[in-house]
Amino acid sequence: MPRALITGGSAGLGRALAAGLVARDWDVVITGRDEGRVRAAARELGPSAVAVAGDVTDAWHRAALLAAVPDGLDLLVNNASTLGATPLVPLTRLPEQVLRDVWETNVVAPMALIRALRGSLLVGSAVVNVTSDAAVEHYETWGAYAASKAALEHLTLTLAAEDPDVRWWTVDPGDMRTQMHQDAFPGEDISDRPLPESVVPGFLALIDRRPPSGRYRASDLVPASARA
Repeated sequence: MPRALITGGSAGLGRALAAGLVARDWDVVITGRDEGRVRAAARELGPSAVAVAGDVTDAWHRAALLAAVPDGLDLLVNNASTLGATPLVPLTRLPEQVLRDVWETNVVAPMALIRALRGSLLVGSAVVNVTSDAAVEHYETWGAYAASKAALEHLTLTLAAEDPDVRWWTVDPGDMRTQMHQDAFPGEDISDRPLPESVVPGFLALIDRRPPSGRYRASDLVPASARA
């Protein structure tokens, strides 16, 4: 069976995508910082799911992820990310350490994991780096997160130019009803946002169609039959 590794796989989009792949008879390795939550998610997903708890910014954790895929990997999804400290503040009030932490999680860690796992990526494999519309738009107080996603997109397309044997995709899932989105809007009702499960068909269509490396929006990938 094909195998995927999904960071930030214990909740939200990562958890939903893992479920979508398991339903298609994939083996999945999911990772997250909260050991109890990531192990509970793996139990719910069933015997095709393996939990590896840890922080993607830690080299030891990346080594553990490499050890978890000894037979190779068909898909790597860099989904784990952070907004930094909340509530979000304008850039001129953003502490330097928060900016460093955001970039460490959202840019440095995905690149370090790609380097660690490149030798395990099988022929025909793909890497999905989850991005955001904030990477191409400019929203007040979102500067650190937005700049990190813009950087991740640039690095992804540079990897596509340097390493064409792998498909390198960035995917913007759009607004979703997740804890991260709630953290960005404390006290606001975000129940009108779609659940992460609603964008999974777009990711699955991407994997099925295997278009050229590039930037994609999940809403553009969802088959018409799934939107009906």
